Amino acid sequence: MKEFSSSTRVKICGIRDKTHALAAVEAGADFIGLVFAPSKRQVTPTKACEIASAVKKSSDATKVVGVFVNAPASQVNEIADFCALDCVQLSGDESWEYCREVVEPVIKAIRIGQQSPEELYAELSAGCKLLSSQRFITLLDSQVEGEYGGTGESFNWNLAQQVAKRFPVIIAGGLDPKNVARLIERVRPWGVDVSSGVESNGLKDASKIRAFVKAVRSTQ
Repeated sequence: MKEFSSSTRVKICGIRDKTHALAAVEAGADFIGLVFAPSKRQVTPTKACEIASAVKKSSDATKVVGVFVNAPASQVNEIADFCALDCVQLSGDESWEYCREVVEPVIKAIRIGQQSPEELYAELSAGCKLLSSQRFITLLDSQVEGEYGGTGESFNWNLAQQVAKRFPVIIAGGLDPKNVARLIERVRPWGVDVSSGVESNGLKDASKIRAFVKAVRSTQ
């Protein structure tokens, strides 16, 4: 995914309609995320196709990511092709070997619990070795029992800082317009990801999306 800009990338995840997708595009988001896994933010492939089409007509810069959890690779590839996704985020328990079956570039989520830095280094090194011929990036998110993302819970930023020194990573979990600049200044990640942090009453909030992107850009 080295084709994107050198500044901290912004991903607005859990988009469910064209209005908020285009608000993210207008704000300058690098990615929007469409969730295909069962969740309160899930969209159907048909709806996702409509949103992706609107984004692509509006901008060449904002990429569309499909978020999947433990789905068959054949299904992931079929939906990615149908919706013309730019990349695929795997937020379940998928292995690095599984990632090799996915056609589009991969964002591989790793949920952070009690791992040591050395354990994370080993896991990411294994991914880099196995997927050396495939474009991919790692997303670090909070580990919450029974959840696969979008929880609004943060994890240890000191650990994130150590990992980000050695690997390009996207940081998710508990970010919002008020704390994202602090995270970037401390961790210097490849990118940041937000979902619940730009919502009001469970729905995406265009003003919060704009504020989040503005806060990220203020650190550049």
